[in-house]
Amino acid sequence: MDEEEIKYFVRIRNKDLDGTKSVRVALTGLPGVGYHTSGTIAKLAEVDPRARLGKLEDESVSRIAEVVDNYPSLVPVWMQNRPKDVYTGQSMHLIATDLEMAHDDDVNRMRKIRCYRGIRHETGQKVRGQRTKSTGRTGITVGVRRKKA
Repeated sequence: MDEEEIKYFVRIRNKDLDGTKSVRVALTGLPGVGYHTSGTIAKLAEVDPRARLGKLEDESVSRIAEVVDNYPSLVPVWMQNRPKDVYTGQSMHLIATDLEMAHDDDVNRMRKIRCYRGIRHETGQKVRGQRTKSTGRTGITVGVRRKKA
Protein backbone atom coordinates (compact mmCIF):
# COMPACT_ATOMS: atom_id res chain seq x y z
CA MET A 1 0.00 0.00 0.00
CA ASP A 2 1.44 3.37 -0.90
CA GLU A 3 1.27 6.33 1.47
CA GLU A 4 -1.67 8.11 -0.20
CA GLU A 5 -4.02 5.11 -0.27
CA ILE A 6 -6.39 4.89 2.69
CA LYS A 7 -9.39 2.69 3.46
CA TYR A 8 -12.19 4.98 4.60
CA PHE A 9 -14.15 2.13 6.22
CA VAL A 10 -12.65 -0.75 8.16
CA ARG A 11 -15.04 -3.53 9.16
CA ILE A 12 -14.60 -5.06 12.62
CA ARG A 13 -17.28 -7.05 14.42
CA ASN A 14 -19.92 -6.26 11.72
CA LYS A 15 -19.44 -2.53 12.26
CA ASP A 16 -17.88 -0.01 9.87
CA LEU A 17 -15.19 2.03 11.62
CA ASP A 18 -13.83 5.35 10.34
CA GLY A 19 -10.47 4.72 8.68
CA THR A 20 -9.47 8.39 8.74
CA LYS A 21 -9.24 8.41 12.55
CA SER A 22 -6.52 7.00 14.76
CA VAL A 23 -6.84 3.40 15.95
CA ARG A 24 -7.62 4.48 19.50
CA VAL A 25 -10.41 6.86 18.47
CA ALA A 26 -11.83 4.68 15.67
CA LEU A 27 -12.27 1.65 17.95
CA THR A 28 -14.56 3.70 20.19
CA GLY A 29 -17.08 3.43 17.34
CA LEU A 30 -17.80 -0.10 18.56
CA PRO A 31 -20.51 -0.15 21.23
CA GLY A 32 -18.93 -1.41 24.46
CA VAL A 33 -15.46 -0.05 23.62
CA GLY A 34 -14.41 3.22 25.20
CA TYR A 35 -11.21 5.21 25.00
CA HIS A 36 -9.37 3.22 27.69
CA THR A 37 -10.51 -0.13 26.28
CA SER A 38 -9.48 0.85 22.75
CA GLY A 39 -5.99 1.76 23.97
CA THR A 40 -5.73 -1.62 25.68
CA ILE A 41 -6.88 -3.40 22.51
CA ALA A 42 -4.27 -1.54 20.43
CA LYS A 43 -1.56 -2.45 22.94
CA LEU A 44 -2.57 -6.13 23.00
CA ALA A 45 -2.65 -6.22 19.18
CA GLU A 46 0.81 -4.60 19.08
CA VAL A 47 -0.42 -1.71 16.94
CA ASP A 48 0.43 1.97 17.37
CA PRO A 49 -2.72 3.58 18.86
CA ARG A 50 -1.94 6.88 17.11
CA ALA A 51 -1.69 5.32 13.62
CA ARG A 52 -4.53 5.87 11.15
CA LEU A 53 -6.79 2.83 11.05
CA GLY A 54 -7.27 3.05 7.27
CA LYS A 55 -3.52 3.02 6.59
CA LEU A 56 -2.83 -0.20 8.53
CA GLU A 57 -2.02 -3.42 6.73
CA ASP A 58 -4.65 -6.17 6.61
CA GLU A 59 -2.56 -8.25 9.02
CA SER A 60 -2.69 -5.53 11.69
CA VAL A 61 -6.45 -5.08 11.24
CA SER A 62 -6.97 -8.84 11.59
CA ARG A 63 -4.88 -8.81 14.80
CA ILE A 64 -7.07 -6.01 16.16
CA ALA A 65 -10.22 -7.98 15.24
CA GLU A 66 -8.83 -11.08 16.93
CA VAL A 67 -8.05 -9.14 20.14
CA VAL A 68 -11.55 -7.63 20.10
CA ASP A 69 -13.07 -11.11 19.86
CA ASN A 70 -10.88 -12.53 22.67
CA TYR A 71 -10.83 -9.39 24.87
CA PRO A 72 -12.54 -10.90 27.97
CA SER A 73 -9.93 -13.65 28.29
CA LEU A 74 -7.03 -11.21 27.86
CA VAL A 75 -7.90 -8.65 30.56
CA PRO A 76 -8.71 -8.85 34.29
CA VAL A 77 -12.30 -8.85 35.54
CA TRP A 78 -12.21 -5.21 36.65
CA MET A 79 -11.64 -4.11 33.03
CA GLN A 80 -14.78 -5.84 31.73
CA ASN A 81 -18.10 -4.07 31.27
CA ARG A 82 -20.28 -6.85 32.74
CA PRO A 83 -18.44 -8.09 35.84
CA LYS A 84 -21.18 -10.49 36.98
CA ASP A 85 -23.88 -11.58 34.56
CA VAL A 86 -27.32 -11.97 36.14
CA TYR A 87 -28.07 -15.29 34.45
CA THR A 88 -24.70 -17.08 34.42
CA GLY A 89 -22.79 -15.33 37.20
CA GLN A 90 -19.69 -15.11 34.99
CA SER A 91 -17.78 -11.97 34.12
CA MET A 92 -17.78 -10.95 30.46
CA HIS A 93 -17.18 -8.01 28.16
CA LEU A 94 -19.99 -7.41 25.70
CA ILE A 95 -19.33 -5.63 22.41
CA ALA A 96 -21.59 -4.45 19.56
CA THR A 97 -24.87 -6.36 19.09
CA ASP A 98 -24.27 -8.54 22.15
CA LEU A 99 -24.26 -5.41 24.33
CA GLU A 100 -27.49 -4.11 22.80
CA MET A 101 -29.24 -7.46 23.24
CA ALA A 102 -28.08 -7.76 26.86
CA HIS A 103 -29.34 -4.24 27.59
CA ASP A 104 -32.74 -5.06 26.09
CA ASP A 105 -32.89 -8.30 28.11
CA ASP A 106 -32.07 -6.40 31.31
CA VAL A 107 -34.80 -3.83 30.70
CA ASN A 108 -37.33 -6.56 29.87
CA ARG A 109 -36.38 -8.45 33.05
CA MET A 110 -36.95 -5.31 35.12
CA ARG A 111 -40.34 -4.77 33.43
CA LYS A 112 -41.31 -8.39 34.05
CA ILE A 113 -40.53 -8.33 37.79
CA ARG A 114 -42.26 -4.93 38.08
CA CYS A 115 -39.39 -3.21 39.88
CA TYR A 116 -39.32 0.59 40.12
CA ARG A 117 -36.79 0.98 37.30
CA GLY A 118 -38.80 -1.35 35.07
CA ILE A 119 -41.97 0.65 35.61
CA ARG A 120 -40.11 3.89 34.83
CA HIS A 121 -38.76 2.31 31.61
CA GLU A 122 -42.29 1.22 30.65
CA THR A 123 -43.82 4.63 31.13
CA GLY A 124 -40.95 6.44 29.39
CA GLN A 125 -39.97 8.47 32.44
CA LYS A 126 -36.52 9.23 33.84
CA VAL A 127 -34.99 6.17 35.48
CA ARG A 128 -31.97 7.39 37.41
CA GLY A 129 -33.51 9.84 39.84
CA GLN A 130 -33.33 13.01 37.77
CA ARG A 131 -35.74 15.88 38.31
CA THR A 132 -38.89 15.67 36.22
CA LYS A 133 -40.75 18.84 37.15
CA SER A 134 -39.17 21.00 34.47
CA THR A 135 -37.27 18.63 32.15
CA GLY A 136 -38.18 15.53 30.21
CA ARG A 137 -41.76 16.68 29.64
CA THR A 138 -43.61 15.67 26.51
CA GLY A 139 -47.06 16.32 25.10
CA ILE A 140 -49.39 19.00 26.45
CA THR A 141 -47.46 19.43 29.71
CA VAL A 142 -44.73 21.39 27.93
CA GLY A 143 -44.71 25.11 28.65
CA VAL A 144 -45.65 27.42 31.48
CA ARG A 145 -49.27 28.06 32.35
CA ARG A 146 -50.18 31.54 33.52
CA LYS A 147 -52.84 32.29 36.07
CA LYS A 148 -55.97 33.84 34.67
CA ALA A 149 -56.21 37.52 35.56
